[in-house]
Amino acid sequence: MDEQRRLRNALGEFATGIVVVTANGPNDAPVGMTMSSFNAVSLDPPLVLFSIGKQANSLPAFAAAESYVINVLAGQQEDLSNRFARPLTDKWAGLDFERGLGGAPRLKGALAHFECTRHELVEGGDHLIFLAKVEHFSVAPGNADPLIFLRGRYRRIRNDWQMDADWPLSVHY
Repeated sequence: MDEQRRLRNALGEFATGIVVVTANGPNDAPVGMTMSSFNAVSLDPPLVLFSIGKQANSLPAFAAAESYVINVLAGQQEDLSNRFARPLTDKWAGLDFERGLGGAPRLKGALAHFECTRHELVEGGDHLIFLAKVEHFSVAPGNADPLIFLRGRYRRIRNDWQMDADWPLSVHY
């Protein structure tokens, strides 16, 4: 096994949520990609990040976009994750969505939406890192489970825990 594969496997030990990041592309054509590389960066100002591989077909459209919607997927949205993970397909065929900030698509049924403007693009090896400023966010009502990715597979968590008086934890995030 080569070193890159070993590194990828080791990184796969870190469970992540799944998002679909969308933007309004050329000629108002929507673009979107499934990603697990989404993180909070700062609360003041409100910044998040995601990254896209430099070989990705939709990188030029995302790099040119001024705004994005980060759609946090729910446990029952594996089909959306798979749809937006495949390159060179019509990801939008038959999909019902609404337009958010700057025309970027907001996917229905997502657990949360973060509508963002471009803050800064940073070179990061074989990826381009997008720092984005959160302009508006929303959380779906209810208590649905998130879609999780771990060890190369989708996972689900049971939402049977109870929040206690110590929530939120006093940790940095």
